[in-house]
Amino acid sequence: MEIGIIGLPYAGKSTIFSTLLRHKSDSQPGKVSAERGIVKVPDTRLDKLTEIIQPKKQVNTTIEFIKVPGLDKDSNTAQGLPGAFLISLKNVEALLVVIRHFENDFYPHPFGRVDAAADMVWINSELLISDLIFVETRIEKLQKSIPKTQSENEKRELDLMLRFKKQLDQELPIRQMELNEDELALIKGFQFLTIKPILFVINIQENQIPNSSAIENELQPFVTRNCAITTLSAEIEKEIAELDPDDAKTFMADLGIEEPAVHKLIRKSCELLNLISFFTIGEKECRAWTIPKNSNARQAAGTVHSDMEKGFIRAETVACEDLITYKSLNACREKGLLRLEGKDYLVKDGDVLTVRFNV
Repeated sequence: MEIGIIGLPYAGKSTIFSTLLRHKSDSQPGKVSAERGIVKVPDTRLDKLTEIIQPKKQVNTTIEFIKVPGLDKDSNTAQGLPGAFLISLKNVEALLVVIRHFENDFYPHPFGRVDAAADMVWINSELLISDLIFVETRIEKLQKSIPKTQSENEKRELDLMLRFKKQLDQELPIRQMELNEDELALIKGFQFLTIKPILFVINIQENQIPNSSAIENELQPFVTRNCAITTLSAEIEKEIAELDPDDAKTFMADLGIEEPAVHKLIRKSCELLNLISFFTIGEKECRAWTIPKNSNARQAAGTVHSDMEKGFIRAETVACEDLITYKSLNACREKGLLRLEGKDYLVKDGDVLTVRFNV
């Protein structure tokens, strides 16, 4: 799972990226190459299961974040956004868009004002324009090619591109359209930005933390379908990440913070992609696995190992909350909470699965 981090200069992208990875970003002003890093998805449920089972290791699921420079007031050209910017985002499954909501004279806003709503509108417009330029170019190419090839695939693609153009001309993102599997397959290799889900991360000052919910509500009208919004103070999150756990708890308590906001950011990223987690447990490891919502037990087994999917027989299933409460699978079995499920069982977020298979 890959998520691209973008935003205007001095919005806090590097601070958030380095906080997520718990190391200093290599970013320099004017740098054009992307930075990548793997981040563990925090999950207190997995932590509690590990305390009970006492395995040799705990394995959290992960997300790869990619911080991509190149989005600024002078970035768009007649050909759209810079090629390096588009290539870096080609394979990401979602965009994390950092929006500035703080004053800092040392790092002036590139537009000379701090207006989060205006920045959200501007960034959405840049993504729309980039997609529109690509669509218009593609339409022109197909219209020249189809009379010669009479390709049915090209005809279907042209119809889809014309629909995209109509959508983008209305300043509406592609993500708001209903697309079937065949249509998604037609555009799989393309670089559409407005088809990707977006998490807007509003970067605020320390004194704004108590007003986080009000700020999110104020900006909610600018959040369209398949988008979400969250707030954090990147500087405060950086300080929390640099403290040892006990000092971090004290620091957060003083600020009235229950947990690091980057944890919420990571969870919202998973939710935006309609992902859930299930767990496997044993003496060797307790592990979290991420799967699309509405995946069945056989598909979940395939996430662990392809042989499990091929030879799936059944899965023993218990809710992690029940296992945490009663401390063992045997106790859950005695309470009637451990169930046998077949291949079509829809796995729920937080399920603990023990897969029986034969190959």
